[in-house]
Amino acid sequence: MLSVYSLLHVISAVIWVGGMAFAHSCLRPSAVLVLQPPERLTLWVAVFKRFFPFVWAAVILLPVTGYLLLFSIWGSMGDAPVYVHIMNGTGLIMILIYLHLFFSPFKMLKLAVAEQNWPEAGKSLSQIRLLVTINLLLGIIVICVASGGRLFI
Repeated sequence: MLSVYSLLHVISAVIWVGGMAFAHSCLRPSAVLVLQPPERLTLWVAVFKRFFPFVWAAVILLPVTGYLLLFSIWGSMGDAPVYVHIMNGTGLIMILIYLHLFFSPFKMLKLAVAEQNWPEAGKSLSQIRLLVTINLLLGIIVICVASGGRLFI
């Protein structure tokens, strides 16, 4: 079962962090180049509606599989190495940031786009962009710790 937990854990992290990296580094700059604000903001609502179910799956699977792995391998939090605690804490922060993003600025973005209130939609998208940037950086840190933590920490 450990291999199944590990596989689900890694796939969830790759989809979430990889999706943020693609959206931040490829989709956003391209959309800014070719779309006017109303089309761009409408596109983002559609993109998030498709991406966020994957993030919800990751937000559930990552802690579940992470704790299953932790307790199966080390038996308790107290016996887990430091790098596991770093991954756990950083992952929990990422989840809290995502929950805020989903229930506040994304909710406001959808409403503003539906009302064609482009300035408010732009403000909401800017908040989302900041939160995604923070989560992307945290996700990269977690990947570094996960892949090299046992060697360096």
